[in-house]
Amino acid sequence: MKKIAILGSTGSVGTQTLDFIESNPDLFAVTALTCGANVQLLREQLKKHHPPLAVVSCEDDALALGKEFPGTEFLYGMEGLIAAAAKIDSDMIVNSLSGMMGLLPTYCAIEAGKDIAFANKETLVAGGEVIMNAVKKNNVRLLPVDSEHSAIFQALQGNDAKAVNRIILTASGGPFRGYGLDQLEKVTLAQALKHPKWNMGSKITIDSATLMNKGLEVIEAKWLFDIPAEMIEVVVHPQSIIHSMVEYCDHSVIAQLGVPDMRIPISYALTYPERMNNEYRGINFLETGELNFEKPDMETFRCLSLAYEAIRAGGSYPVALNAANEVLVQWFLDGQIRFLDIQNTIERVLEDHKPVYHPGLEDILDIDQRIRGDLKL
Repeated sequence: MKKIAILGSTGSVGTQTLDFIESNPDLFAVTALTCGANVQLLREQLKKHHPPLAVVSCEDDALALGKEFPGTEFLYGMEGLIAAAAKIDSDMIVNSLSGMMGLLPTYCAIEAGKDIAFANKETLVAGGEVIMNAVKKNNVRLLPVDSEHSAIFQALQGNDAKAVNRIILTASGGPFRGYGLDQLEKVTLAQALKHPKWNMGSKITIDSATLMNKGLEVIEAKWLFDIPAEMIEVVVHPQSIIHSMVEYCDHSVIAQLGVPDMRIPISYALTYPERMNNEYRGINFLETGELNFEKPDMETFRCLSLAYEAIRAGGSYPVALNAANEVLVQWFLDGQIRFLDIQNTIERVLEDHKPVYHPGLEDILDIDQRIRGDLKL
């Protein structure tokens, strides 16, 4: 039986991971659950899975839950996340935390020799060099859960990575595909949160609307698959049936297809190298109809081009990009800025940034905090 710790168990990926685990109770046991604000949903998860450890954001919640569930140890804050990632008895960590919060737990889990099913792209965006060096040093698996990176990972199986000609990341285009700048000036938060294909958390949904999510995925793919950004192409594919593709030196293209259901890449990461039967819906090609592809509008949706610029410039530019984006997306969610303020401000942050090359873990954390502190409404 494989023992699983889930960081971010109340989010979209976390809940779908538990759905898969609940469908296979003889194969998996939950050893840790962590959550942010959704303590009520965590309560329901605790009643089902009885993990030895649970982690919440604040001490008061930890104390209250400890009285309700005496068989579970409760910790809180970053210290608790690190314990869930690295100290609890587990075979695999599912990291579905949002943002830079995932960096330290990921690093500590790798240092502890844990395999990781990975849905926390910001960690590789900001700390790719540090994280991948730790992965190699500790000989652990970093298995992608994001549908696009899972697709690439699957398309690479059985092939020589040196024969790759390019990686093609597909993007749905988000809710504002085809919009011009004049239209984006007027979009509302409600419109931005209405993704046409995927049901995701609010931060990643806004990132999808700005196309920053695809930019972050380009940077993640560069580190995860050890391939230059120049060999990673983004193509808008509004049906979200082809999740990504790999073209080889003979110009053969291998694509991974599936309905938009995160449980499929989750199950592959948890059971790799095997595949499991499931009852999820498959593709009916007679109903799918046409599959369309478009060039992304990187002049209107500047976040995607800014991500390319950041990874090409290297050093700490991706750290600055990610930190600014996290703050600005939250401000947009709070109704404090407009939609286009996100990309306009990130561009100014990158122009002003003084980079550090080959930053260590402490450098990354310091730069991240400095960028956040310098941003003003």
